[in-house]
Order: sequence, then C-alpha cells, then structure tokens
Amino acid sequence: MKEYIIGIDVGTQGVRVALVQANGTVIQTVSTPFKLTARSREEQSPDMWWKHTLEALLEIRKQTASDIAPRAIKAIATTSTSGTVIPIDKNGIPLHDALMYSDTRSAEEGQYCKALAKQYNPDGFTGFNASCGLSKIRWFDKNYPEKTERIHKWIHAADFITGKLCGRFDITDYTNALKTGFDVERYCWPDYLDRLITTTWLQEVVPSGTVIGELATDLAGALRLDKTKVVVGLTDGCASQLASGAVKPGDWNTTIGTTMVIKGVTRNKIIDPSGSIYCHRHPEGYWMPGGASNTGADWVSLDFDKKELPMLNAHAARLLPTSHLAWPLKQKGERFPFTSPHAMGFAPPSISNEERYTANMEGVAYIERYAYEQIEGLSSESVNAIFTAGGASNSAPWLRIRSSVLKKPIYKSREATGVLGAAIAAASKTIYGSMTEAVNHMTRITEEVLPEKELISIYEENYHQFIHLLIDKQYIATC
Repeated sequence: MKEYIIGIDVGTQGVRVALVQANGTVIQTVSTPFKLTARSREEQSPDMWWKHTLEALLEIRKQTASDIAPRAIKAIATTSTSGTVIPIDKNGIPLHDALMYSDTRSAEEGQYCKALAKQYNPDGFTGFNASCGLSKIRWFDKNYPEKTERIHKWIHAADFITGKLCGRFDITDYTNALKTGFDVERYCWPDYLDRLITTTWLQEVVPSGTVIGELATDLAGALRLDKTKVVVGLTDGCASQLASGAVKPGDWNTTIGTTMVIKGVTRNKIIDPSGSIYCHRHPEGYWMPGGASNTGADWVSLDFDKKELPMLNAHAARLLPTSHLAWPLKQKGERFPFTSPHAMGFAPPSISNEERYTANMEGVAYIERYAYEQIEGLSSESVNAIFTAGGASNSAPWLRIRSSVLKKPIYKSREATGVLGAAIAAASKTIYGSMTEAVNHMTRITEEVLPEKELISIYEENYHQFIHLLIDKQYIATC
C-alpha cells in the first residue's frame, strides 16, 4: 500500500493544503484565500485560519477518498509564519486575535528584550525586534491587562492548527520557539525570561517532526482518516529550506522572492556580531543559520511589465555578462549581508531596459555572493551546494548569472514550497527515520546549473568593482 502525508501551510494571505506521496509527489493541492482587511498585517483571526484549513482538508479528501484508503495517510503537519503568536485559555480558545509577525506595534518592547538578552544570554538569540513573539507577548501584557490573568499559554501560528488537529496546544518546535526566546543551544527557556513575561505561558519545545498525537476522533471521521499521526511542524522559511533539498551540513538555500532569504546547515553555530545572521536548530542537532536581505526580486514586478519578461529574459541571455553595475534595492537601507540604514540602490544612467534588467540580475547575484562570503568567513565551513527557490529561479539567464558569479553549482528543486516542507516534517518520523532521510526521498533536483568558464573571469572583476563601489558609498566598511 502506498503511503501519504498531508502538509498544511498557513500563510499571510491564505491556506494551502497538499496531499503528498511518500516519494514527494504532490497528489493534490487546495488553496483557500483569506478575505483580508486593513488590519490583517497586524492581527488575524486564528479561527478564520482553522475555518479555511478545514475547508481545504475536506476538499482534499472529497477529491481523493475514493482512491486513497484512510490508513494510507500516515501523518499531518503544519507550517506558518515565524513570530506570529496567540494567547489562548486552558481550552485552547484564543483570547485575542493573532499578533502577526508584520505587526510593528511592539518595536519598543523588542529593543528592551534585545538589551536584556544581550546582558543575560549573549550567546543565545539576541535579535529581538517587533517581528518576534517575545516582543509581542510583552507588548500585549502591557496593553491588555484585563486579558492577562486568563492566559493559559502563548502559542505560535502553526501550533494553533496543530492543536485543532489533535487537542495539544502546549507543544511547539525549535524553529517557532526561537523568536519567543527559547535557547536552542541549551535546549531550554533561559532564566532571564522571567524578567520579561510570565514563564508559565511558555510551551514545551521539541524537534520539528515529533509526533505528539493522533487526529481527533470527530475530525478523523469527517475527513475519512484513521490513525493519522499529528506532527509538530516548523516555520515557513525553514519548511521551504527543507523542500529545496538543503538539509545536510554544507547545503544552502537561496530563496529570491520579494526579498532574498538565505538559509543553510552548518555543524557549528554561526556567531554574527552584526546580528544579521541568526541560527535555528536542526532536528538532528546541526545548526540552521540564515539571514534576510532587503534586496530581492521585487524590482521585477515594480519596474517591468510581466508580459515582457519572456522577451527580457531572451535579451538577457544574449547580453550577459554586462559591464554595468546596478543594485535594484527598492527601499532605503539594507540588513543582510551587511547592515546599512542609509543604503540606496543605483543603476547606470542612459541604458536600455534590456541592459538594466540584466544588470539588475547581476547586482542581486553580487549581493548573494557577498552573503556567502560572509557566511564562510564566520562559520569556517564551506558552502558546498546551493539550492534555489522563489520566483527568480524561473529565469534561466538569472540562474546562469548566479552560478557564474558564485562559482558554484545551483540546484533547482521540483517544488521548494512551504507546504511540501510541512509534508516532509510529517513524514520524517512516521514514514522515515529522520528529517534528512525524508528530504532525500521526497525532494528531486530538476535542474543543475554549472558555472561557465567564459563568464567567471568577467564576473570576478565586476564583482570586486561592485563591492568597492559599496565601500566608496560607505555602505560597507571592508572588502
């Protein structure tokens, strides 16, 4: 009998559910978009998430129940946004809407949490800001004192769906707990947290992929499932990393969507004095460092007509390498691979749209290379393989540019999505023996892009000119 798992991805704009075969083949997906409001970036209803999740699960089974037996679906896991938190009572009922990762109201509390972390736990996570769960919990405690005494636990977005599936709201995983203050090096909640919040609100923390129960009986009946295990999931960024195939030490994933996010696996923890890189903990004890840049692919949709992209990519394939230095940063300030609040993008004047499009892709690749150079310098470990995801992966010339600038192969996976990452977590301790084994069985490389000798030398010179230009502009201090 073939075996299957279900992955759930609760995003900012909707829910996606996928039924996935044990070999990683996505059998069926259902997406249910939210009806967003002006306040959706600050707060969202967890009950709305569950309503849409249940609708998607029911639709998945409606489409597949006649072909797939109840016991064939072995496990289910959820991924969602990092830093989104919810106060619940002892029955798992939300006492307030979820405070979203993008809610900036707790910025002042974030600075306070950061200062205390640096004082009492400097070797732990100290990058607290408004997007972190700990900052939001403290902010809520100060602004909603009438609700505080009824709080049983603070949980993360993925935990709410996990709890609705099996009734356990008191458990989370390493990746979700990090921004709430969990010490992933010592595997504990650090003592200094009691200076910030009521620590009985905090959950038990286990590795992603841990089985914590079975699907609730009434839910199992409605979905025509039997003995399906409920598994603790992980944050959306870490889920996409796993789905890309980057799971072993030396493996790295670059996702270039609106922004560029780089995540990888190292044997040792990376300590970054600038705070741009922070480390999650791998379920098997390795470290999962990463950083997020303000540079990305947002310029593509902002500056160019979507209908023209095939033509622009065709021109880029003939134009590369260009001699132009461009940096398509669309906002003021950069946060990774260097911190510069005054940084601004640039492009040469009087060049054609085709040249600017190509030069912009090259500029993003230069930033990506600089990031990996910083990572190798801080970790003293080699970057062996780079797996790619995000919209930029669909541009063939961009993949060629990146591989030759980085001087490393780039691997494009079949489906590097958060929902597949959730399915991998679900399979990791139910069908397979580890997360690494699950990734090896469930991900497929569809394209390998190798550096081109005729491009390497030109890009090597252009890259150093680009970095010197950033130094001249005082965006970075050293080459």
